[in-house]
Amino acid sequence: MNNSKSIRFQLNGQTISTVVENHINVIELLNQFQLKGARESCGQGLCGACTVLVDDLAVSGCLMPAVMLDGKSVETAESLSGLNESLHPIQQAFVDHGAFQCGFCTPGFIMMTKHLLDLNPNPTDDEIRDFFAGNLCRCGTYPEIITAVKQAAQSRQQPSAL
Repeated sequence: MNNSKSIRFQLNGQTISTVVENHINVIELLNQFQLKGARESCGQGLCGACTVLVDDLAVSGCLMPAVMLDGKSVETAESLSGLNESLHPIQQAFVDHGAFQCGFCTPGFIMMTKHLLDLNPNPTDDEIRDFFAGNLCRCGTYPEIITAVKQAAQSRQQPSAL
């Protein structure tokens, strides 16, 4: 029985061809490429720390087998900074409002924010809370996260942003 598979996918805009073992998940594969933004925490898809975008949908990287990335496009928190490594408006909003303490969950929240604003460019506080129901911040920075999401939404509506 073959325990690995050749896959080809887009990772933050770059074409990747690799062989993956059938048992590894997306987070383990991303770690092989030195991408440490998305983190495996609960390992059960309950906390959101491992959130990445796959074909523009937010997924739990700890639950998705890496072999399922074949033919897909993956976007991680590392993709948001431009070539000049300046902060993306979403990242800047999180910094501006201290929407993190330990920072462990922050990349997951940032990718969820990108996904939310792609779907709903002007969410209400309740819509933000509902959207983040699957993301946990053990430091309790939820009010700051909501404020940061609203700033990012406003930045997005400015012609020069995003």
